Amino acid sequence: MTSTMRRAAPVVIALLGFLLAATMVLFGAPGAASAAVPDTPGADQEETDFYFAGVIKFDDVAVPDVTISVEGGGFEAETVTNAEGAWRLYVPEKDKYTLTVDEDTLPDGVIVDASLLPEGTQPIQGTTASFDAEFGLTGSKILNLFLGEGERQTTSFVDQLVERIINGLNFGLLLALAAIGVSLIFGTTGLTNFAHAEMVTFGAIVAVVFGTFIGLPMWVTIPIVLILGAALGWGLDAGVWRPLRHRGIGMVPLMIVSIGLSLFLRYLFQFFLGGSTTQLPGSDSPKIQILGPIKLSAVDMMSMGISIVVIIAVAFWLLRTRVGKATRAISDNPGLAAASGINVDRVIRTVWILSASLAGLAGVLWGYFRPGVKWDMGVHILLLMFAAVTLGGLGTAFGALVGALIVGILVEVSTLWLPSDLKYVGALVVLILILLVRPQGILGRRERIG
Repeated sequence: MTSTMRRAAPVVIALLGFLLAATMVLFGAPGAASAAVPDTPGADQEETDFYFAGVIKFDDVAVPDVTISVEGGGFEAETVTNAEGAWRLYVPEKDKYTLTVDEDTLPDGVIVDASLLPEGTQPIQGTTASFDAEFGLTGSKILNLFLGEGERQTTSFVDQLVERIINGLNFGLLLALAAIGVSLIFGTTGLTNFAHAEMVTFGAIVAVVFGTFIGLPMWVTIPIVLILGAALGWGLDAGVWRPLRHRGIGMVPLMIVSIGLSLFLRYLFQFFLGGSTTQLPGSDSPKIQILGPIKLSAVDMMSMGISIVVIIAVAFWLLRTRVGKATRAISDNPGLAAASGINVDRVIRTVWILSASLAGLAGVLWGYFRPGVKWDMGVHILLLMFAAVTLGGLGTAFGALVGALIVGILVEVSTLWLPSDLKYVGALVVLILILLVRPQGILGRRERIG
């Protein structure tokens, strides 16, 4: 890729991010419900075959204008009670969800009375108005809530901030695994690979097949994910990208090919997996009090540990091994690297294998973080991957790591002020602002010298 195209790449990605942010602000994310008070419960939502419903009363009197939200399986929505205190929340499928009553919208001095909840329903520990809810044999679940006098259990702003920073680190680390692959591919080939999202999804689907359907333990499943991910990377380069490179196809046509490949793989996954969300083994493991407000499940701790170990291993490979040094040389100047005797095709093949393995592992960790595995899950973080790569510096793996950590923390911390369905907007806005000040990214160089 020429230096002009490299300098133009951040502007193009920043423009895409700006357009996405504007669209999300104007129209809201899919599945988010309107905040207007409906005359009929659920009238402000897209109807499905599955819903939670009920009434909210205090001293047998209906309580209107109370906000209730639902979250689970990557889906979020909210509604408010009507004049009769009735509410209804539609969800896309039968799954385990968390229902939350916004206590700021309750009358002063009252809380949800736990003693009057339906049998088998209790507030989530540390709350008075959040509940785990699951469907029975039917597609509806009725949950009537009665208010009583009491003191609300709240979490201080500092505790919420610490909790979200830890969640952001977890998210940033798994995002870094995927973003490093994007950066390595871009650095060695100049390709902006939109199909990288499906490489992430592929890893999660392999984990579902071997870990959930077949029932293998995850310590066996994850190596299988890495091996099959590597095979996918080898196959894509051998069957698609290497022949196109040797034909001298330009970067824009190659990017369009990656978009088409992304769509093909995505709907291929939907054909075989279906449209439902499938949980990985252990995704419902309880959170453990670690220190102060910090609560992590065993899966969270293993996810962060695996990410750190793998990232350190990749850094060692880049800095200390012969192939890693050759990869950095090709990223810096492919023509000079080839002239010095480096087998460029072989190094690029290795990069595709490594990048696909990292993407597959990121898909497994993303399946736990969401939680749940779905046919289009990878595309939900595709722009965040590009944002991390651009923010850190195009073509540098260490920049992708720094950018991913910043993006992950910003996404999670932003929910303190932004609705959860708009949390990705903050990271993209910050990306745009930083690129206006430093277009080459945090660790990128202003110009490559050849």
